[in-house]
Amino acid sequence: MIDAAREAGAVARARFGTPVDVRNKADSSPVTEVDLEVNRLLAARLRPARPDYGWLSEEDADDGDRLTKSHVFIVDPIDGTRAFIDGAPEFCISIGLAKGGRAHAGVVYNPITEELFAGGETVAATLNGAQVRASDRDVLEGAHLVGKTMLYGSSWWPEPWPDLELTFVQSLAFRMSLVASGRCDGAVLPGFKHEWDIAAGAAILAAAGGTASDPWGAPLAFNAADPRAPGVVVSGPRLHGALLARTRSMPHPSTWQTARPQPAKQESS
Repeated sequence: MIDAAREAGAVARARFGTPVDVRNKADSSPVTEVDLEVNRLLAARLRPARPDYGWLSEEDADDGDRLTKSHVFIVDPIDGTRAFIDGAPEFCISIGLAKGGRAHAGVVYNPITEELFAGGETVAATLNGAQVRASDRDVLEGAHLVGKTMLYGSSWWPEPWPDLELTFVQSLAFRMSLVASGRCDGAVLPGFKHEWDIAAGAAILAAAGGTASDPWGAPLAFNAADPRAPGVVVSGPRLHGALLARTRSMPHPSTWQTARPQPAKQESS
């Protein structure tokens, strides 16, 4: 998986900052010729190496055969396609492996910053080969979270969040990996998240001693018939309860047609 990620990253890096063909998929998300090229490369490297494993990729039609498999590769060839298009070094090659519905192993590689995160149930979490651990912070005040300022000022929350340090990057897999590495304390990822966005990061985070769940505390499950989670909360183990105390008030994304997040109203002076 690491070798495949590095080879795929070299393809993406060679095209980064150059003109690429872009089209919109049915859900209006963009896809480029590079996404498709990387997807073909990953399939050519991973599938023959493990012919008895299932396959779920953002850029391939899902025929459901994976549901009969105990092991499934869950792949996002370029997680953060908009960043890639915009020339922002915030995209990753994301390769997850699910086993029995759990995130078993993952590799997340940013080919521009040359950061490769890896880890799994039987191997330690690493960044470029050096072992990493999730944060042991237990206080929300002053925590370093990955996310947009707008989210934490949303009218979703019954009470304001404390002062936070916020960093934003576009790739979901990269956000989760930053938490796994201990460089950030946690992240709240609201709304439906596809398994290919989160499987690799969830495996690396668990290997780093961190915790991932949905916003109401349920564990994440993978290789589901509907390959989405209704939101994700990730952190070091000691901060997770404080985050869930906030996120349990979030509306389920199935209700977002009538309950979308809105910025908090500002009081008149």
